[in-house]
Amino acid sequence: MLERVYAVKKIRVAPDAPFSIAQEVRSIEKVGLERARITGAPAGALVEAPDTVRVGRVLGGRLAVTEAACTTRGAVPFLFPARPYTARWGDLDLLTASLEVTALEAHAAGLLGVERFRLRFTGTRPVSPAMARYLATAVSTFARDHLGNEGAMASPLVREEAFRCLATAVLHAFPSTFLDRQSDALTQATVSDGVSRAVAFMEEDLAADIGLAQIAEAARMSPRGLQAAFRRELGTTPTAHLRGLRLEAVRTELLAADPAAGDSVEAVAARWGFVHRGRFAAAYRDRYRENPAATLRA
Repeated sequence: MLERVYAVKKIRVAPDAPFSIAQEVRSIEKVGLERARITGAPAGALVEAPDTVRVGRVLGGRLAVTEAACTTRGAVPFLFPARPYTARWGDLDLLTASLEVTALEAHAAGLLGVERFRLRFTGTRPVSPAMARYLATAVSTFARDHLGNEGAMASPLVREEAFRCLATAVLHAFPSTFLDRQSDALTQATVSDGVSRAVAFMEEDLAADIGLAQIAEAARMSPRGLQAAFRRELGTTPTAHLRGLRLEAVRTELLAADPAAGDSVEAVAARWGFVHRGRFAAAYRDRYRENPAATLRA
């Protein structure tokens, strides 16, 4: 029974001592709930379940799960190791929830918005006490409101939603490549929002005397962080982007200007912050492949 439910490969029980086990298993597609009460002699086992992600909670007695130097014990929800491990227990009351690895990876991919995703857990303890409580509640809800409701479980849609709720809790509760990828995505979204705020600020205050400090403040980022974000997102720097916007403003004004009315390149350029004639002309030629005077005459 232990082999069928928990993938126990070897078990060792103290000889000539009482031993008893009461096992309850309930399951739907891709996920199951197990409750084991083992009394009597202490025992140990070698477990190997590469196709299952199993979350445990010790309701009574003692349990030690070892993987290298890692030891997990106590009433807080924990994750059983993905690699083969040994377990030792005495007078144990254990509640576990088991999810298929492939189904959990598919759900993680959907949450991340990618086609496929390789899930690897990097820790066996919840990332915070709040997430531990969240996971414990999700397991209790799954047992009571889903598996305990035969009428609801008759619906494929309800069964799928039950799996998604528990799978989401597991993915967010333990450190993993999923949380790392999600953190990266959130960071990238934050960076993109900061760049957008910076560009909008420049466009709104193009003629104002603004510099990197003011742009970074509008972007709600540090100057150094904003520079790195601009290089990554736009391949330039904030000040270079500002200079480019102002060159565009100069060109627009030169195209609409009238030399006969006294409009000059120097006056237009100065209005947009270009006071050094030589540097301005060189930057203008690099960008538009013509002299600013030619644009004015056109």
